[in-house]
Order: sequence, then structure tokens, then C-alpha cells
Amino acid sequence: MTRVHKRIVWTVAAVLFFEFADLNTFSYAAPALKRFAGYSLDDVAMVTSAGFLGMFCGAVLAGRVSDRIGRRRTLTWATALFSVFSLLTAAGTGVWVMAGLRFCTGVGLSAMTVCAISFLSETMPAAHRGRAQSTTLAVGLAGIPAIAFLARGVVPLGADGWRIVFVVGGLGLLAVPALARLPESPRWLLYTGRTAEAREVMTKLGDPHLTLAENTAKRRDTSLEALAALAGRRLRRRTAVMLATWILAMLGFYAFAAWVPALLAEHGLSLTTSLTFSAITTIGAVPGALLARAISDRFSRKWTMAATSTVIAAFGIAYGFSSGPAGIIVFGLLVSLLSQTFVALIYTYTPEVFPMHARAFGCGMSYGAGRLANVVGPMLIPAIYTAWGYTAVFVAVAVCWVGAGAIVAVFGPETTGAPLESVPDGQSPQRG
Repeated sequence: MTRVHKRIVWTVAAVLFFEFADLNTFSYAAPALKRFAGYSLDDVAMVTSAGFLGMFCGAVLAGRVSDRIGRRRTLTWATALFSVFSLLTAAGTGVWVMAGLRFCTGVGLSAMTVCAISFLSETMPAAHRGRAQSTTLAVGLAGIPAIAFLARGVVPLGADGWRIVFVVGGLGLLAVPALARLPESPRWLLYTGRTAEAREVMTKLGDPHLTLAENTAKRRDTSLEALAALAGRRLRRRTAVMLATWILAMLGFYAFAAWVPALLAEHGLSLTTSLTFSAITTIGAVPGALLARAISDRFSRKWTMAATSTVIAAFGIAYGFSSGPAGIIVFGLLVSLLSQTFVALIYTYTPEVFPMHARAFGCGMSYGAGRLANVVGPMLIPAIYTAWGYTAVFVAVAVCWVGAGAIVAVFGPETTGAPLESVPDGQSPQRG
């Protein structure tokens, strides 16, 4: 890991801090919007779904845009986009206006994430990919408890206290100049025929020897060609595995993360108490990513993902059956911790299973599929809660997590320790 590698990691980590803060703002603003602005559960669900729909669009677009203009430039513009619309959300009024603003914010949020995980995978050494992704995620996840405790302090202040939390997400603009000064992905440069620039970047990264023979010819695939590659004989199984895993994992993840404050309030807890419990559980996020940092490059990523998702399901059910503060806090912390362990692992795993010509698009489609599922997911939670009660919501969450782990364990390829180009070719991973 050179100084340039470390600069990339910490710059992306800073952006992820504001991205994760912004991603969770509406869930903490929702109880106040219900109380002071008259939002119903269905209104909260609609605005939440609009944000996820924007994230789907942003994820799919980011893959193709980054193939055209580069990973770094797309990452920079996406960060500016979500920051600006987060600031605009702070001044938003009305359900439909909020839905539109969260849609646009979602476009930037997911575009940034897709570019970030592709960018890191293409610039980090094979033996450090898992640790690099986990480190950036750990720093970024600090944004969740930061925004949670900020919300705990300002949301109950009055009718406009919730607006302050959206301002924090907009502070991602501060990281834009640092992003613009990062080197471009050498693999993308080589892929687009800019060999001299690729060699210059690789020299800065401490490895001037380019071995990406398959990418030496200039390539400009169309969207249809990239889609055909993902659905073709060579990649269709991997595409299906990643789509299904992301869909189920994100349904489980956000059904818990986005709905816990509102569900606790509906379950009889006061606004302040529900926000306090929710804020405390987010403390587990950063240790969860650090746990992934310790294990990601040492053990099989796909089997670690499977084991983690199973344990999350068990703790999620225990949370749903907990009625006292101790159970809610302890099991909430464990779910939060291990959920982020899983996220760190899948962030590393997803770009590894796709070749260069389909990597960003494959990441975008996979990540976007999870967000698209969450357009429907928030609508299902009130229905499950109304029909079967509070505990049933967490049983449904557990089913999603178990399904995600089983699919990747049975059908996913092994990638840990493999050179980035060898995994998509179906070769056996070679350590080192």
C-alpha cells in the first residue's frame, strides 16, 4: 500500500461518511414529519420508496457513465449531486416535493457508491482489497451514529428541527476538491486505450508493470453490449447470483434500518425514546465494518457472507421478540454490527466477480436491484405490521437474510486473494 493508495482510501472514506449520513437522514426525520407535518406511515413509505427508486436509477446510470468518462470523474459529480439535493431537502415542504428531492438525492448517493467500490477494486492490490473496502466503509459508517445522535438532539426541538439533519448530508461538497485530485483507475485508462496514462498511474501506485492484456485494445461498448455480456453464457449465473443476493440483503437491511424508529414509536415508545434506542443501535455499525476488515482477506468471502447473514437473521428475530430496553438495545446493536460486516464483504465481492468490460455496469445493476427492491419493500412493511403485528416484520427480515446467504454460498464464485482479472475468467484463485 503506497501513499497514493492510502490517499484514495481516506478520501473515499470521507465521502462515504457524508453519504451514509445522508442515506439515513429521512428515517430519523420521519417521526418528526409524522408528528409536526401530518405525514402518515404511507407518506413515509412513499418518500422512502422515491429515494430508493432514485438510487436504482443512479446505480444503473453510474455504471455506464463511469465507463464513458471515468471512475474518478463520475465519483466526483455524483458526490456533488447528492450533496446539493440534500441541502435542498432541508428546505423542502410537502410529501411530493420531499419525494422528488429524495429521488434526486438517491441518484447521487448510489452513483457515488457504485463508482467508489469499482474504483477501489481497480486501484487496490489483491491482498488488500477487502481491507481497503472495509476501512472506507468503517469511516463512512461513523456518519450513521453521527446523524443519529444529531437527530436525537435536534429533531425533538420543534417543527423545523428535522431540517438540520439534511444539512449534514450536504456537507459532502467539502470532499469534492479532494476527489478531483485523485488518480484515475489505471484499469479504466487501459481499457479506453490510454496506455501511457495508465502506466503513469500504475507507477504512482507502486506497480509500473501492466499485465492487463485483455484490455490493451480501446473499448467503447454500448449499453446493449454490456447488458448482453451480463446476460450471456459466461456471466449470466454470476449476474443472477449478485442480483438475488443484493435484492434479499437490501430488503433485510433497510426493512430494519429504515423502519425501526417509526416502528418503535408505533409500538408505544415515545418519540425521544425511539430515537434514543435507534441511535444507540447504530454504534455497532463501525465495529461491524472493522470486523470485516479483520476477516475479509483471510477467509472465503462468500462463506463468511453466508455465515454472517444467518447470524443476523437469528438476532433480528430475537430483537422482534424483545420487549424490554436491554433486549432491544443488545440485539439491535448486534444486528447493526453484523449487517455492516456483510455490507463490507459484499462491497468487496461484487466488483470482483465481473470482468473489466462489465464491472461497473454489473456493480450498478446488482446494487441498483437491491435499491429497486426497496421501492417495494417500504410498502410491504406497513402491510405486514398491520396484518400480523410488530414481531412479524422481523421474521420477514430474517427470511431475507437467510435467503441472501444461501444463494451466495451455493452459487457464488470464490474470489478471495485472486488477481482481479482471473476471477471473471473462471480461473482458480491464486493467492498473493
